[in-house]
Amino acid sequence: MSQREGSLEDPQADSSISFLPHLEAKIRQTHNLARLLTKYAEQLLEEYVQHQGDPFGLPGFSPPRLSLVGLSSPSPSHAGLPLSERLRLDAAALGALPALLDAVRRRQAELNPRSPRLLRSLEDAARQTRALGAAVETVLAALGAAARGPDPEPAASAPLSPASSASGVFSAKVLGLHVCGLYGEWVNCTEGDLSQLVPGGVA
Repeated sequence: MSQREGSLEDPQADSSISFLPHLEAKIRQTHNLARLLTKYAEQLLEEYVQHQGDPFGLPGFSPPRLSLVGLSSPSPSHAGLPLSERLRLDAAALGALPALLDAVRRRQAELNPRSPRLLRSLEDAARQTRALGAAVETVLAALGAAARGPDPEPAASAPLSPASSASGVFSAKVLGLHVCGLYGEWVNCTEGDLSQLVPGGVA
């Protein structure tokens, strides 16, 4: 176990170290899921923008920077952290995203009730993110570096509560855009971090 834990901090330190077959399979499976979700995230962001109307999607449109409770973009220092810590942060972010995606879906059901494909995509994204987060936690536990931290879901959904004013609708759309962007950033970050654990290189 100590050897495998060492490889988590620096998987390139000793190429002779090999994972147990079941763990290797789980790492590959989790990495493949993360890689698939990076593609889905790009599609979701494009689909979301298409349904928001002007000025979303217009050239030069720069949405205001809004903050979310419990989740932010990966920090610039993320890549410099030990791999175990990066994966813990990935797992925590993936744990927060489903509630946010569910909140976006509920808001879009009010704003775009005739867009079932977008609503399904948001629902699928929340479900797939839960699956990826659980898989990352399983990998961490198997490597003796279990994820930590409280579940931030209840607080995270608060900023997306319904608002009837025009400014409230615009803010809800911008927050939804931000959530879809964070979804893409974190699954991409997770895919990159997991790629360093894939035995023999990226599959």
